[in-house]
Formats: sequence, C-alpha cells, structure tokens
Amino acid sequence: MESDPIIARLRAAGCVFAEREAAFVRRHLVDPGDVERAVTARVAGVPLEQAVGVAEFDGVTVAVAEGVFVPRRRAEAIPEAAAAHRPDARIVVDLGCGSGALAAAMTRLLPATQVHAVDLDPTAVVVARANGRRFGFTAHHGSWWAGLPRSLRGRVDLAVGYLPHVPSARVDGIHPDFRAHEPRSTVDGGGDGLDHLRAVVAPLAAWLAPGGAFVTLLSVEQAAHVPGRIAWQDDEDAVLVLDPESVGSWLA
Repeated sequence: MESDPIIARLRAAGCVFAEREAAFVRRHLVDPGDVERAVTARVAGVPLEQAVGVAEFDGVTVAVAEGVFVPRRRAEAIPEAAAAHRPDARIVVDLGCGSGALAAAMTRLLPATQVHAVDLDPTAVVVARANGRRFGFTAHHGSWWAGLPRSLRGRVDLAVGYLPHVPSARVDGIHPDFRAHEPRSTVDGGGDGLDHLRAVVAPLAAWLAPGGAFVTLLSVEQAAHVPGRIAWQDDEDAVLVLDPESVGSWLA
C-alpha cells in the first residue's frame, strides 16, 4: 500500500512518473495549500509544470502559467548547441519564446550577452517578461523577427527557437494533458511541420550579423530535408545550426 499520499493520488490519476512528480511538487512548493492546489490540478490533467507554476529547464527554473507552452526537456539541446557554436555571441534572440526558457538558459550559458525574446501570444509575453526581470533578458510582443526592435537588424549573433514543428495531422496524437492546456498554435507546424521554420529563416540574412546562425530542434525525419549542420541528435530529434547561405537554396 502506498504510504506517500501525494504519490498515491498521482498514481491513481494515471501519472506514470508519480514519484518524480511528487518530488517536483515538494521541491518548489512548501505551503500546504499550494501543494494541495497543485496536486488537485495535476490529478485533473493539468501539466505538472503548469500545476506547480514553474518548469525546470537546462539549469534554470522559470515561471510558467496556464495556457502557456510548457518547456520541453528535449529542447535543452538547443541552448547548449548554440552556446557551443558561438561562445563569443554578443546579441542573442529567442524566437517564439513562450515562457522564455531558452532565453533564460542562454543568459546562464553566455552571461555577457544581451538577450531578447519575442512571442505573438500576449499571455506568454507576460510570463516571459516576469522571467526576463529575474534572468536579465528583454521580452517583446510580436510575430517572429517583426516583434523585435529594428535596431537589432543585422546585429544578431545567435537566434534560437523551439518552433512549432508537429505536422498538423499529428497534433491530435500529442498527450491529452498538453493538448488540452496549450494553444494548438504552439505545436502545429503545418502540413510537413516546417511552415514556421520557413517563416523564420526567410529573413535570416537581414537580421543576423556576419557569422550569425539560427539554432533549432526538429525531428530527425524533418532535419533530413533541411540544409544545415546537425550539432546534436538522438534517435528522435536533431539540433540544426542554420545560416542564410545554407537555407537560401531550400527556400528558393
């Protein structure tokens, strides 16, 4: 018989990693009322991070909120690859930032950089701005590059982004906890999943500084069709480093 009441409730609700989730709750919440609200929300199907109000991502803990995309642990490979590619970067942008997890990770990895983040969803921008005040980056509201200050044009050394890249036909296959609590727009990448990538890389030459690059994560299957250097991959995902020269022929 389960002796830990939180683990027991989570397991009864179908949480496969009940022990790990209970530890996460206790790591971030102390007040019994807060713990109870978080566990009740999780049992009801709210993603763990939204239920608790924070997400752990690549060495940082960022605030998250209901209706805002939950940072995926697989995306931790993006900032690591980006920092390794341009450790001398002075200006970094996080495109489609959601809560700003990538931006926060970049401030940790490259503390001397000026980091900007941007998202079209006003709810996400509120959360990203709160995280920005804590970690030292600036969050903007707008669509991709168009939401950034024009003063950054031609000066960005590194752009990072965990773009929506799930093919539309596969969106309904995402775990129902996430599907019900995140906007579809945060995961749906169009027919082949690459619509947003095309939108982001089309103006790459205008925004990147010489030697600049955009670093993102795709499925291994998708990465095979996009010209760029693979900086990291496992059986499912690959991190790509893209520059204006490499993507020019792909967009033509």
